[in-house]
Order: sequence, then C-alpha cells, then structure tokens
Amino acid sequence: MGTWRAGAPVGYLAPVGEVPPPSADMVRHCCDLLAARGFGEVLTGALSPAEQRGFLDAGFTVRESLHLLAHDLDDLPATPVAPLRRARPGDRDAVLTVDGAAFPPFWRLDREGLTDALEATPSSRFRVVGVRAVEGYAIVGRASRRGYVQRLAVAPELQGGGLGRALLVDGLRWLRRWGVARAVVNTQVDNERARRLYESLGFRMAPSGLAVLGRALQVPVPTR
Repeated sequence: MGTWRAGAPVGYLAPVGEVPPPSADMVRHCCDLLAARGFGEVLTGALSPAEQRGFLDAGFTVRESLHLLAHDLDDLPATPVAPLRRARPGDRDAVLTVDGAAFPPFWRLDREGLTDALEATPSSRFRVVGVRAVEGYAIVGRASRRGYVQRLAVAPELQGGGLGRALLVDGLRWLRRWGVARAVVNTQVDNERARRLYESLGFRMAPSGLAVLGRALQVPVPTR
C-alpha cells in the first residue's frame, strides 16, 4: 500500500506474493486507510483474475487491460550484438527520460517506480544500451525459479532497430543461467509492437490476461 506516483493524489494497492489474495473486507480496510491519508483515488498493480475478486467485490473496476505472456526459456538465440552494459546510478535520469518517451502517461515510471521495479524481486538485472547515451533499458528479475521481465523500453525513434531484442535476449539468457524455468511479461493490449517482439522470441499468450483496477475514495471531512 503506497502512492501510485510521487506527488500524485492517487494511492496504490497490490497483493503480497505467496499468500492468498485479499478479501473484499481487507481491500475496503486498506481503502479506508488510504482515504485517511488524503488520497482521492486508488489503483492496483497488474492483477490476475484470481487476485481481482476481492477488489471487484470492494467496488473496483477495470482501468487497464494487459496481455500476459510466458516463455519456458528453451531455444533462446544468442544475444544480438549491441552496446549493452550494466546500468549505473548515474544513468537513472536518462533511463527515466527514455521511459517517459516510450510509454503513455499512465504507465510512465518516476524515480520511486523505477526503484520499485528493481526491488520487486530478490535478484534483478538492470541493463542499458547505447554508446554515448542511454537509448534503451531493461529490468529483469528472478524469484526462485520464476523470472519476470519487469520493464523494457527503447527510445521511440530507435524502436525496430534491434535494441529491444538485444536487451530482452540478454535478460532471458541471464534467467536461464540461474536455473529459472519460466519467465513472464505483461504488456498493454494495444502495444502491438511489444507483443510481436515477445512472440518472435518464443513468448506465448496466457489464456487469461491481467488488469489494473481502480476506484474513487471518499476522503474524510475534518471535524471541528
């Protein structure tokens, strides 16, 4: 439970992994806490159908739908030749600039969101591509034998030139070296370019997708 973006009056809720999804009563309780903090709206993370039930019963509705794709990490190609390197702390401003250009406003990361993406799993791989400037980046995480493509972005004017493929293959091969058996990624339903990239490398669409849910909150009126 936190803030959707720094400085925005929008709260954020996401289920904790490895435990049963929250009940409607628990979701309502969290909404009350967020409203007491002054948030007028709340959004969730990307939820599976099983995770959505308690939120829908608590008055949430679908705000954004996502495709979910999975890869068993077999038959990975060699990493394409590209100027990849480990991301450094000083790269973060440039990374956020690329992210802001590559994604619509709803999905853009701020500094806190970037940190959250890096810390969402016990281990992560943060790579950038570019010779003189950051032209794209990827964050891939792993938890036990599960892998997650947390973020992949390339500057719009350079998309289609192979940089995203190089970043993605690099991350998938890192996951396989660590014994990960399956990797997943989600993408907006209208992002055809990203979906084609993932499917060209062996990702397959899951039978059911994910959704970001949201609802308005009633901010308490101070009493005198």
